[in-house]
Amino acid sequence: MCDRSTIKPSALQQLEISLPDWVMRIPDWAATYSGDNAKMALAIELAAQNVQRHSGGPFGSAIFDANSHQLIAVGVNQVMAAKNSCLHGEMMAIMLAQRRLDTFCLSAEDGQYELFTSCEPCAMCLGAVLWSGVKRLVCAATGEDARAIGFDEGPVFEASYAYLKNTGVDIVRELQRDKARQVLDDYLAKGGTIYNG
Repeated sequence: MCDRSTIKPSALQQLEISLPDWVMRIPDWAATYSGDNAKMALAIELAAQNVQRHSGGPFGSAIFDANSHQLIAVGVNQVMAAKNSCLHGEMMAIMLAQRRLDTFCLSAEDGQYELFTSCEPCAMCLGAVLWSGVKRLVCAATGEDARAIGFDEGPVFEASYAYLKNTGVDIVRELQRDKARQVLDDYLAKGGTIYNG
């Protein structure tokens, strides 16, 4: 049990979330990422670098403006590094995109944003996709691939994807699946921690 007498007040009312320093050097922030393959390649590279640098789990995400193809935000898994079960790659990218655009809804003012992620979202992140306002979700590795190395993705069903589609979210799955699955396998081979398994 937590002894509140030893907790600093700031620990009860503040939370600082940040990506590892190296993350900002990976993308070309001035580039136009035209085409799904270029966008997904970035998400997978972020996941791979997170594994190689031992800075988090094997998951990376990127949010783009669907019209201009400009990169808005990126995210990598920081669950273990930050000791916070909410800090999945998709959650980091969504939070940083909303902060950058100064909105809680990525479809406000007719915004059209798309989320590329190196693996299909877990139950938490799939819910966040709905609430974030992104209009398109593109995934590489499958939830089955994540479960194959020991991760528990929670209650995600085909009906979950159907629900998103019914709300107007376009969904593409298994784009560059083999490359993303290799990142998962590399993480396991390097002894990466499987949490919530």
